[in-house]
Amino acid sequence: MIEVRGVGQRAGGGRRTLRDVSLTIESGELVAIIGGSGAGKTTLLDAIAGVRPPAEGEVRFDGEARVNGDARVNGGAFGYVPQDDIVHLEMPLRRTLRYAAGLRLPSGTPPQRAERAVDAVMDALALTERAGQRVGSLSGGERKRASIAVELLTRPRVFFLDEPTSGLDPATAADLMRLLRGLADSGTTVVLTTHHPPDVAVCDRVAVLTQDGRLAFYGEPDVAREEFRVGGIEDIYLRLAETEPHEWEGRFGTDAAPAVGPGVGAFGQWALLARRNLDLLSRNRLTLAVLAGSPVMVLAMFAVLFRPGAFSPESPSPGATVMILFWIAFGGFFFGLTYGLLQICTELPVVRRERLTGLRVGSYVLAKVAVLLPLLALVDALMLGVLRGLDRLPAMGWGTYAELFVTLLLCSLAALALGLLVSAAVTDPAQATMALPMLCFPQVLFVGAILPVPVMAAPGRWLSYAMSNRWAFEGLGHSLGVERLWGSGRSPLGPPLLASYGDTFGRAVAADWAVLAGFTAVFLAGTCLLLARRT
Repeated sequence: MIEVRGVGQRAGGGRRTLRDVSLTIESGELVAIIGGSGAGKTTLLDAIAGVRPPAEGEVRFDGEARVNGDARVNGGAFGYVPQDDIVHLEMPLRRTLRYAAGLRLPSGTPPQRAERAVDAVMDALALTERAGQRVGSLSGGERKRASIAVELLTRPRVFFLDEPTSGLDPATAADLMRLLRGLADSGTTVVLTTHHPPDVAVCDRVAVLTQDGRLAFYGEPDVAREEFRVGGIEDIYLRLAETEPHEWEGRFGTDAAPAVGPGVGAFGQWALLARRNLDLLSRNRLTLAVLAGSPVMVLAMFAVLFRPGAFSPESPSPGATVMILFWIAFGGFFFGLTYGLLQICTELPVVRRERLTGLRVGSYVLAKVAVLLPLLALVDALMLGVLRGLDRLPAMGWGTYAELFVTLLLCSLAALALGLLVSAAVTDPAQATMALPMLCFPQVLFVGAILPVPVMAAPGRWLSYAMSNRWAFEGLGHSLGVERLWGSGRSPLGPPLLASYGDTFGRAVAADWAVLAGFTAVFLAGTCLLLARRT
C-alpha cells in the first residue's frame, strides 16, 4: 500500500508544481494519473517513486517512509519506466536484457538463473521471437515492452510508468494496458501517467490533477465520470479547462516474492559496464568509422603538410618543428575529446534509470575510460610510428619515443576526461557537437605554438595554464630536445625563436606528466559529480 500525504513540489524559482496531494493506493491496484499538459502528472509520479522526493509532505510504503535512492520497497524491488527508452538500441534484445540482469539481479546470481529470468520476461511480454533482433529495429510498442522487460527482471512489487502508451497506435496501446492489468491482478501495484483516455477504463482508480497541480478527484473511473458529469474520460479535460483550478479543491472526496539482495559491487559493475561498452562500440558502425577514420585523415594531412627532415641537426627548420610538435599534441587532444563527447549524452535515460537500481557513477565513468583508453593508445602509437616512418620525426632511441608516447597518451586521456565531462553536462548529441569547436579553439590559440607563452599578454599567459594541450606540447619539445636543436642549427630562425620561448621546454617531462594527470583527475571527478547530480 502506498500512502501519499500532503505532497507538494516546487520547480526552479520556487514555482509550485504540486499542491497538497493526498491519496492512498492499495496493494495490487492499477492507478492512472491524468490531467492537462503541465498539470504535474510526471512530477507526482516521480515524487511517489522517489525519483525526485517531494519538497512537502511524505510518501509511505506499507507504513514505512520511502528511502530516497533505494531500489527496494520494504523488501521488494520497484520498477520505473520513464517516457524515454531505457534500453540501448544498438544490441540484440536478449543481449541487452542480459546486461540489465547483470546490473539488477543480486550479486552472486548464477548465470543460469539470470538466463532463466531473461527468458521468463521475454516470454511474459511476447518478445521471445524478437530475442535476436536489434532493439532499434523493434516497433514502438515492442521497444516499450523491452523497457518494461528490463524492470520485470527483478519481479517488482511496485511498478511506475510515465506515459507508457504515448506514441503507440490504439491496438498496441490496448495490448500494453492488458499486460499492466495482468501485472496488477497478479499482485503488483502499478501506477502510471497517461494522456490516452481509453487507458483509464482498464484501471482501478484514476487521479485527476488540475492545471496548477491540485488533486481534483481520486477514485474509480466510473465515479469520476459521474462526479464530473461527463460521458467519457476525455470530457474531463474539457471540464478542467472550463473551471478555475482552485474551485476543484475539496469538491470531490479523496481516499486517503521478489529478487532482491545485495547489489553488484563497484568492481563488478565496472567490469560488466566495460563489457557492455565494448559490445555497444563494436555494433555501432558509424562510431567505428569515425574512430578509425579520423586518425587516418589527420595522419594523411600531416604527411602532406610537413616536409621530411625538419628535425635534421645539419639543417633544422625551427618553424616546422614547432608546428609538428603542436599538431601532434593537438592530434592526441582531438582524438581524446571526440571519443568522449558522445559517450554519456546519448544514453542519459538509461543511466538515470540504472542509478535508481544502485549504479555507481564512478564505475560507469571508469568503464568508459577502460574501453576508450586502449583505442587512444593504439591511435597515438600509430601516429608516432607513421610520422617517424615518414621522417617527420627524428631518429631517436626507444627511450625517447617511450617518453613521447606517454606524453601523448596522457594528453589524450585528459582530453577524453574533458569530453566525458562535457557529455555529462549537455542534453543531446547536437549540443555536444556544437561544443567541439569552442573546446578546440582555446587549445590552439593559448598553447604557445602560434604565439609563445612568454610573449603573450598577461591574461593569455594565465589562460594558457588551463590548457591541457600546452603541457603536452612542451613535454614533447623537451623529449625531442628542441632547445639543443635550435641552438646548434644553422637556421637564423633558431636563436631568436629559442629566445622567445624562454625556458618553455626546459622543464622535466615528468612535471608535464603530473599536470596532465591532474587535469584527468579533475575532469573525471567533475564528470562523476555532475552525472550524480543530473541522475
